[in-house]
Amino acid sequence: MRSLERAMPQIVWPEGKKFAFTVFDDTDGMTTHNGLPLYNFLSDLGFRTTKSVWLMDGGATGGNTRGASCEDSDYARWVQTLQEQGFEVGLHGVTGIGATRDEWLVGLERFRTLFGDYPRIHANHAGARDSIYWGDQRVSGMHRFVYNLLTRFGRRLFHGHRHGSQYFWGDLCRSHIRYVRNFVYADINTLKECPQMPYHDPDRPLVREWFASSEGPSVESFNKTICEANQDRLEVEGGACIMYTHFANGFVENGRLDPRFVSLMRRLSARPGWYVPVSVLLDYIKEYRGGEHVITPSERRRLERKWLVHKIRVRGTT
Repeated sequence: MRSLERAMPQIVWPEGKKFAFTVFDDTDGMTTHNGLPLYNFLSDLGFRTTKSVWLMDGGATGGNTRGASCEDSDYARWVQTLQEQGFEVGLHGVTGIGATRDEWLVGLERFRTLFGDYPRIHANHAGARDSIYWGDQRVSGMHRFVYNLLTRFGRRLFHGHRHGSQYFWGDLCRSHIRYVRNFVYADINTLKECPQMPYHDPDRPLVREWFASSEGPSVESFNKTICEANQDRLEVEGGACIMYTHFANGFVENGRLDPRFVSLMRRLSARPGWYVPVSVLLDYIKEYRGGEHVITPSERRRLERKWLVHKIRVRGTT
């Protein structure tokens, strides 16, 4: 199979749009208090993105990290309202700490009860032991050795894919979830950085298809990635951006949205972009290209190398 980095056709976006833009919002720190003004703003501008949830407050190793879970009935109803408005509900794990297999079984059924079906899309939570193919398992060969040197061999505690572990849920992931996030890059044009996405990795078979994202975990980094010049370039390149972020991380302070974020998103909304949830975008890319792409070893090495270089630059290796 020819590398998609060399053979990728230019994608023609629906409705005459020139590019695609969406967001996967990791739910860390999110409550109705800081979420309502932000999602009302996105909705009013015409954006439809993906908001992840936790299903339970607890976890195998203790209480949840900051933010609400769907055990809060008011919060769950609010997320259901977002879904009715056209936002996608994804998963950021069953809990914010890490869930056992039994908790995963309960959590997935709770998701289906609340939102009508199992989640189509998931992103690992950085410190959760049930993260799947996480830590040094994200990379292969020499890149794994480099990753372990950078992290001083301290990021090897993830068991979602490990048969026999109390945290194993890989078969449930394979059965119920279509897309899982992996690499994050600095460029606004996620599709240029990872032209293979969505892709299947035969060395990580419990995930059906992986996707990448663009850097933006805080309001400062988000604004940097979607600055005016980058917006213009995304349109010129006809690309697709999937922003990785935590909308609870500085976007709303004392009930007010960050002014720079407001300005940039208003500018972006006025451009000819296709603004749909992450799974809708990935489905379209896959259908446009004629089906699932199985990543080759050389393609994977290039993605890993670019990701490691980026992580070194931003001084993080989660």
